[in-house]
Amino acid sequence: MSQNRDQFRPENHPTDHFLLTTVVGSYPKPKWLDRARDLHEDSEAQRASNASDDEPRATPDFDDDAWQEAKDDAARLITDEHERAGLDVIVDGEMRRNEMVEFFAHRIDGYEFNGPVKVWGHNTFDKPSVVSEVEYDESWLVDEYEFTASVSDRPVKVPITGPYTLANWSFNEAYDDTESLARDLADLVNEEIEKLVEAGARYVQIDEPALATTPDDHAIVGDCLERIADGIPEDVRIGLHVCYGDYSRIYPEILDFPVDEFDLELANGDYEQLDVFKDPEFTADLALGVVDAHDADVETVPEIKANIKKGLEVVPPEQLTVSPDCGVKLLPREVAYEKMANLVQAAREVEQELDDGEIEVERSAVAADD
Repeated sequence: MSQNRDQFRPENHPTDHFLLTTVVGSYPKPKWLDRARDLHEDSEAQRASNASDDEPRATPDFDDDAWQEAKDDAARLITDEHERAGLDVIVDGEMRRNEMVEFFAHRIDGYEFNGPVKVWGHNTFDKPSVVSEVEYDESWLVDEYEFTASVSDRPVKVPITGPYTLANWSFNEAYDDTESLARDLADLVNEEIEKLVEAGARYVQIDEPALATTPDDHAIVGDCLERIADGIPEDVRIGLHVCYGDYSRIYPEILDFPVDEFDLELANGDYEQLDVFKDPEFTADLALGVVDAHDADVETVPEIKANIKKGLEVVPPEQLTVSPDCGVKLLPREVAYEKMANLVQAAREVEQELDDGEIEVERSAVAADD
């Protein structure tokens, strides 16, 4: 069990029991932010055209400062939305990020882009290529974190795409294998977390969705996490998000990973894999998905309470975090908000029922090294 969880308990919390509520990361963007991005890209393209054009056309007035203001406004808006929903730990909904690999690849020396590739149907993805040894240049997320922390009095979580996913979802043209690339990327993530910690961050989540699609590589992910956690203070909470896979192929091996919390998608599969985590006993903290990130139907408070109680079959309350299954960016924004608000209400009601002795807790707290 992690010892760094109590720092996120709000002052004057009304119950003895505390279920930490948060989100995984992404959140629906305001429609006007996409329009602002288009305006900025049009402005950039027109400036480039004018530089080599004998008869320059008028340049749309949406420069870098205007684009920065738009991103700041969106981040402020979604941060406030998370606060209104009542979440204990917030993020800015990843308003400044386009895609979880592309965003970081643009900021890591050694990556380059050669155009979009088709991933399914007519959808495309700007899959980057690693063309030389990856290197750390300047911070990726410190500005994002500092802005979010400045506009909220709630603790801020920082999601970071993990090194294994950054390696696995890229074309590797420079390294002998995915493992050696992932290890180098892990060292860069460690460097970034050190800078985030200096800026005040105390909650970092490593997103490794690729682990679920290639579970036999869990040892590589474990090695990467050892590198990521090296030298990070114990009061900094490190989580690992994994989604949409066969967890029996990575459990209980993942319990050896040096993380405080495992954030797992289970609501989407109606908790069919819940029993996987009951034997052997789950020794880390569990961030349980209790609302479906891909279903536009809003779960009711009683439905979410029933899901939370499933988590209590695996860990005691002091090891349970309540969150959506995954990032909710694909949902309509009003649906995402209602899910978050109901999630918080359900957690608060379960806390009161725990205080009143109405819920029998099967598990007792256990330390990871017991």
